Amino acid sequence: MLSSRSPTTGALGVTQAGVVPPGVRPSGPLCIGDAPMAEQQTATCPECSRTISPGDTIVFGHGRLGHLVCRRPRVLSAEERTLLLIYCRDHPVAECVRCAGKFHLREVASIDQFGIRSHGCPWCHTDLTDSIRAHLYGCAMLPVAVRRRAQVAREAARNLVKQSHQLRDAADVAVREAEGALHALRLAMRQSPNRRVA
Repeated sequence: MLSSRSPTTGALGVTQAGVVPPGVRPSGPLCIGDAPMAEQQTATCPECSRTISPGDTIVFGHGRLGHLVCRRPRVLSAEERTLLLIYCRDHPVAECVRCAGKFHLREVASIDQFGIRSHGCPWCHTDLTDSIRAHLYGCAMLPVAVRRRAQVAREAARNLVKQSHQLRDAADVAVREAEGALHALRLAMRQSPNRRVA
């Protein structure tokens, strides 16, 4: 049972049965007993409140996931940009399917007014981030060990997002089950005859 400070709802807006009433958002971390629950990883960015997809570039820590850059969730990471600068600066790294042009990194990289790096086709302005990323993870110029480590790191980040989606879905199911059980209990309490205990 959740610890609370009032008979009906706790200081956090959570009922003693642990179900948040509709329309009420807890104002702090939920607690079981007196120990705070570990913050669950969710698949929603805490900054922009948008869902994080497995293809997004993420930051994580303290049990939370978020977009590296909310305005451009698929932006290249610092590690990806570094690898491109070290190993791929002398050959084309992107191909635009619209224009059929092949481009070097210096031809497609730019920084917008907010200081966010983007990689667009210089002719039609199509976002080439996915093309650059595909090149990077398959480029023969990267040492095999570095390329493998980069692929493993990218896949680990994608798996983290997928697992956080699964955790959220499991938590949603558990909440619905708890709400159903609480509703059934309240219904049973209303339907049972009142008996005084001597």
